[in-house]
Amino acid sequence: MTGAVDAVDGAGVPVSANPNPPNPRGVAGQRSLFDPEILRYAGIEAVKKLDPRVQVKNPVMFIVLIGTIVTFSESIAHPTLFSWSITAWLFLTVLFANFAEAMAEGRGKAQADTLRRMRSETAARRLGAGGEETRVLASELARGDLVVCEAGDLIPSDGEIVEGVASVDESAITGESAPVIRESGGDRSAVTGGTKVLSDRIVVRITAERGKTFMDRMIALVEGANRQKTPNEVALTILLSVLTIVFIPVVVALRPFGHYAGATVSVVVLVALLVCLIPTTIGALLSAIGIAGMDRLVQRNVLAMSGRAVEAAGDVQTLLLDKTGTITLGNRMAHAFYPAGHHTEEEVADAAQLASLADETPEGRSIVVLAKERFGIRERELTGSHEFVPFSASTRMSGLDVADRQIRKGAAEAVRRWVTEHGGAIPEGLDDIVGSIARQGATPLVVADGPDILGVVELKDVVKEGIRERFAEMRAAGIRTVMITGDNPLTAAAIAQEAGVDDFLAEATPETKLELIKAEQEGGRLVAMTGDGTNDAPALAQADVGVAMNTGTTAAKEAGNMVDLDSNPTKLITIVEIGKQLLITRGSLTTFSIANDVAKYFAIIPALFVATYPQLNSLNIMKLHSPTSAVLAAVIFNALVIIALIPLALRGVRWRPSGAQAILRRNVWIYGVGGVIVPFVGIKLIDLFLTAVHWY
Repeated sequence: MTGAVDAVDGAGVPVSANPNPPNPRGVAGQRSLFDPEILRYAGIEAVKKLDPRVQVKNPVMFIVLIGTIVTFSESIAHPTLFSWSITAWLFLTVLFANFAEAMAEGRGKAQADTLRRMRSETAARRLGAGGEETRVLASELARGDLVVCEAGDLIPSDGEIVEGVASVDESAITGESAPVIRESGGDRSAVTGGTKVLSDRIVVRITAERGKTFMDRMIALVEGANRQKTPNEVALTILLSVLTIVFIPVVVALRPFGHYAGATVSVVVLVALLVCLIPTTIGALLSAIGIAGMDRLVQRNVLAMSGRAVEAAGDVQTLLLDKTGTITLGNRMAHAFYPAGHHTEEEVADAAQLASLADETPEGRSIVVLAKERFGIRERELTGSHEFVPFSASTRMSGLDVADRQIRKGAAEAVRRWVTEHGGAIPEGLDDIVGSIARQGATPLVVADGPDILGVVELKDVVKEGIRERFAEMRAAGIRTVMITGDNPLTAAAIAQEAGVDDFLAEATPETKLELIKAEQEGGRLVAMTGDGTNDAPALAQADVGVAMNTGTTAAKEAGNMVDLDSNPTKLITIVEIGKQLLITRGSLTTFSIANDVAKYFAIIPALFVATYPQLNSLNIMKLHSPTSAVLAAVIFNALVIIALIPLALRGVRWRPSGAQAILRRNVWIYGVGGVIVPFVGIKLIDLFLTAVHWY
């Protein structure tokens, strides 16, 4: 290809002039956890975040920063190697916490930069009242303006097609290379600014306000500009703040107590003790965990409008899933041939294949393939006089007239009527075959050769492979699955049983969907669902987690609190898993952080007062070298464990479908018991190192 389509890249920038082309994998293009560019960004931002105005937003680390300033002052007034060492490691503790948050933000910033390169200042052809075209910049367009886009043009802003049909390349956003069809009317009329028209001509009505396009929202969300703490995160921050406040008077009281006991406890040691006892580990990683949760969604091409939506996904107890495209493949496929009367299965297959040679629908092609697989009947080249009979809504049949044969396939009643009109008889048992297939949730197609009915083809809405196992996993995690379909109750029941869902809603309408969601919520359950049409908007708005398809209407995308750029309804299950992973990661690291304190008690408290109270030596189970090495080893471990846990905070703790009790038990054993053992080992090793190098 040549011309305008090849002359520019996805951002409207000449290829030769664009050294950093947009990521061909779309928003979800993943970077390594230790990408040098992200590491550099995180290092610089970690220093910038030392600003007290930034630190005060994290009460735990703000206390550590104040403690660092206090020990720094003491080190100047009474300089010792110990005081300077403590000051340095407290400073590194704050820096490492900032680095963890900056690492999570850096991954989002990198993705936002990719999106910015895609969003250039695009020229638009605005239509006037008289139909005249005016060249303007995309930034000058207002809501309600009409613009013309032809092959090779970038769509300048979000809008709805009001005239025409076109093939659109959305790979810059979704990462999918295959173009999609967009047309006026229906649920495929929405277009996104920054995507490219590949063919034909369309007229688009702009639906976005200036600076509020979908791309603008994507950039803000991906880089965390609009991120707000979720309710659980706020509650945990308050809890950590309370624990920190409680420890302050406890630690301060140790100074007069030490004086009374005849032991001198310096200010530096008291600050070190306070920092080691407050929950610094989870305080340092809490923000990074939340940001990383949204980042994991972005990596799967899902944009959450807020962290609240991601957290709600983790608490979801009911999943509403569309049947077509989510539970089933979406196209009825030939499943079996049933002969009628004295005919054989092979005769039915042969006639059905002939009647389907010109049928390019998935159903028609599947009949040709099934006949070939079952009986080796290959698709034939027809010679001589023949005429294909296309399907029509009035006849509800299609077929082939060849030589002196008239072959038809279609709805049972339509073929029965056609056969009767041609002087044929209905074979005994046909009604039983048709009824049996219908009761199983499948579609019967009757095949006739002239006045003679040969048999029936069973078309089955094929359930996706592995979907039953996924639903079993959801059930194990306490999540109820409900299939939504417009099918009749008989068909819906059969497919629901095969797919393994817990319940189904047949002959669904926008009103019945909304009623179902409200009923579930009144029962105290959080509900998640997907949708793409305007008729789905009320239900998406009502659901606790509403995932709109990117290919859907503007109304659907505005009603939901997440947008799936791949427009894959099955993604809802993945979204719930990511939400649960976020909650489990936060809970696991909180457990680990609090358990850490137990080891620090045994490291520092006996070391401080063992000289005055020899009985405390029995608590010195780590046999640390000296009080100073014990305190310094605890402070060093306290800082290093933050860096060690950054990859886990960003990647997330693996979630396995199981009940709440099993998750709690695993959390206690791995992160509770592990959180006690690891510090014992770590502090002892650091103490041995300090002793070996004769530092203390």
